[in-house]
Amino acid sequence: MAGRRRAWRSGAVGLCLLLLPLTGCGGGQSPTATAMTEVQQVLDRRSAAVLGHDERAYGETGTRSSYADLRAVPLAQWGYRVTAVHRDGTGATADARLSYRIQGYDKAPVTADRTLTLDRTADGQWYVTDDEPAGKSGQQLWDQGRVTAVRGAHSLVLGVGQSGTALRAYARLADTAVPEVSGAWGTDWPRHVVLLVPKSLNGMAGLLGAPASNYRGIAAVTTGEVGGSGATPADRVILNPEAYAVLGPVGRQVVLTHETTHVATRAHTTAATPLWLSEGYADWIGYLHTGRTATEAAPELGRAVQAGDAPDGLPADKDFGFTDDPAKLAQAYEGGWLACRMIAAHWGEERLGAFYRAVGARKERAGAVEEALKKELGTTLPDFTERWREYLRAQLGD
Repeated sequence: MAGRRRAWRSGAVGLCLLLLPLTGCGGGQSPTATAMTEVQQVLDRRSAAVLGHDERAYGETGTRSSYADLRAVPLAQWGYRVTAVHRDGTGATADARLSYRIQGYDKAPVTADRTLTLDRTADGQWYVTDDEPAGKSGQQLWDQGRVTAVRGAHSLVLGVGQSGTALRAYARLADTAVPEVSGAWGTDWPRHVVLLVPKSLNGMAGLLGAPASNYRGIAAVTTGEVGGSGATPADRVILNPEAYAVLGPVGRQVVLTHETTHVATRAHTTAATPLWLSEGYADWIGYLHTGRTATEAAPELGRAVQAGDAPDGLPADKDFGFTDDPAKLAQAYEGGWLACRMIAAHWGEERLGAFYRAVGARKERAGAVEEALKKELGTTLPDFTERWREYLRAQLGD
């Protein structure tokens, strides 16, 4: 075996020498490949400095401003994978995928596409001059300024342009929401939440990579991948401080409990789950212990019912879109909430949770609600819809 291995090597060398005049036989990296390797090495050192809280080492790789902005974030992982380098005279831009995990919260890395601008020192070393979201990618919170972190019993609140007092108030709301959700849904979820609190509505939109007009009047949204496989990172609850500021104490708690419910139910929310169920269930838990009546919590739908304009069917997914008709959007949420409230009242709270899980167990929408209605509630979609319409009239009519 050893002899054969030596003979193969000899043949390979002979072949290389034979082809040398044509190909150069050797394999040095192209300038672009060399630049990619060198930039990757710089970003690896930069990442190690972030995790090691070494500002001096970080500064040796380029601008220090982003280090100060993200220093308060409790990171368990931080790293870049360079995918392309574009040379421009003595400088370059690099396309890279950032991966990071927040300590104690993220099961798997959060990823974000980034564009880095680099220049070279007199002795040819690359250094970073800018690091920003790529293309239409959303911002990270530290792109908007220096992050302040507040830990609660069940929460981590990260804010920019917010006082410590304000962030602690958000943490108290989240810490109230987590056990409320666990009491209704169960404990088969991480039972903690990460809240991002930007300075303004524009900051919220920047994190979501969308126009601010999409979220005007929306107090909070939850980001995350539906049908959690266990490998997806923790959800983020992103707050709109401008809309939140006009809510009363009960409204603020309802919003945080609603969004926390989305975090808890994420693994059982799939493409089969209609929005009337996912949003209605989140509102059902949100309002569960507030003492709010149907007419108090569903004013828009109440006006429609009293005007003889009750909906014919359950809200469709398109009804939950952010449009110029806030009354229609409100009616969709209220209709979903009352559907879940009816299930809890007629079939029981445990059956409501079982119904939610049964719908999410299907991977496709077709037939999922119908099958779960039959299996868990012993009814059909037409019968359920008619019961719901009667419930609206009984709860919201004069």
